[in-house]
Amino acid sequence: MNKQAVIKKIFDNKIIAIIRGVDRSLIIDVVNALVNGGITLLEFTFDHVNENYVEDTISKIKLCKKYFGDKVYVGAGTVLSVEEVEKAIDSGAEFIISPNVNVEVIKTTNQLNKVSIPGALTPTEVVTAYEAGADFIKLFPAGELGKNYIKALMSPLKHIPFLAVGGIAPYNFKNFLEIGVAGVGVGGELVLKSAIKEKKYDEITRTAYKFTKNIT
Repeated sequence: MNKQAVIKKIFDNKIIAIIRGVDRSLIIDVVNALVNGGITLLEFTFDHVNENYVEDTISKIKLCKKYFGDKVYVGAGTVLSVEEVEKAIDSGAEFIISPNVNVEVIKTTNQLNKVSIPGALTPTEVVTAYEAGADFIKLFPAGELGKNYIKALMSPLKHIPFLAVGGIAPYNFKNFLEIGVAGVGVGGELVLKSAIKEKKYDEITRTAYKFTKNIT
């Protein structure tokens, strides 16, 4: 997938579903439920607690790309090293999301012509990441930071596109868009663990629609 096409997709669709801790056998059903609700940007996270976290995550990325093809845009999350960048992209990841600012991770992502989304908290971190080549800056945890902090941080940095991640729910999603973020990342408030456990995938579709109906 062309890098600029992925960037445009993020600007247009605004919601990245964070898929964390979902068994590989359930991935197709979960992604299908999200797609039916209008969400096609998907982040599969590296779980560094799991001994086989790299193999587990890249297998899910490959499975998703094989089954859904160009219907979805798939990325890797919690990427902490250059090695993880390379393995994720080799498996089909089109964007790389990190919780921190690691300049080498950003540069490697750029060298491989994929979308870089590091996490930052302060103006210094934001500018450092952007100057290193980040395409978007992830502000995390957005819910705890609050809209006032995010709005104040963004004010002198309007040339930088931000994504708000953490604490985003259907009831406050639109409020974050109104303060000027380019999009959001949503985990537990969208990829509902209770619905997955009970295999009530229609609940995920309905929740996805609660988000997507607010995109203008």
